Amino acid sequence: MTALATLLAVSAEPAYVPNMPSSALMTADELLRTRYADKRVELVRGIPVVREPAGYQHGAITARLSKLLMDHVDSRTLGSVLAAETGFKLLTDPDTVRAADIAFIRRARLPDPRTRGYPALAPDLVVEVLSPGDRPGETLAKVADWLNAGTTLVWVIDPERSVARVYRADGSETLVASDETLDGEQVVPGFSCVLGLIL
Repeated sequence: MTALATLLAVSAEPAYVPNMPSSALMTADELLRTRYADKRVELVRGIPVVREPAGYQHGAITARLSKLLMDHVDSRTLGSVLAAETGFKLLTDPDTVRAADIAFIRRARLPDPRTRGYPALAPDLVVEVLSPGDRPGETLAKVADWLNAGTTLVWVIDPERSVARVYRADGSETLVASDETLDGEQVVPGFSCVLGLIL
C-alpha cells in the first residue's frame, strides 16, 4: 500500500452500478433525465455510479468551507462557487459526468447562466470531502478525472485523519495537517483557511 493510500479512508462505501447491459452506455443527457431517488449519481465512462447520500459530518464540513470560499470569492468578484452535486461533463464518448462537493470557476470561464444540463468544462478548484467509506482507488480516479479535464487545484479533505491532500495540475502534491493552511494559490487568489477551523 502506498503512503498516499494510507492517508485516505479505506473501508468500502455502499456504491453500486445499476443492472444494465455493458453495451448500453449512458450519455450525459440521459443521466440528466434519469431519476435516482435520494441517491448521488455520477457517470463514469458511460456507467452510472450510485452512492448513498453523505452523512452529517461531511455535510457540515462542506457547508463551512463553502461559506468561507463563497464569502471570499463574492467579495472580490472572482467567479462562482457551486454547491455539492453540481455535475460537470469531463469526457465524451463515453461520457463522464463528475460532481464535486465544492467547485469554483473563475469569472472569465463561467458558462452562460442559461446553460441547461452539465457544462462541458472542469472547475478551476475542486474540493472533495471524504466520507468514512470512500475507497482510495475511487478517490484517486476521481482526482485524476478532474486534473485530466483541466482542473488546476483539487483539495481532498479527510476528516477521519484531520488532514487534506492538495493535488495540482503540474503533478505536485502537498499534505496539509489540521494546524496548517489550505491556500487558494493562484486559483483563488488571497484565500486561505486553517484546515482545523472547518473540521
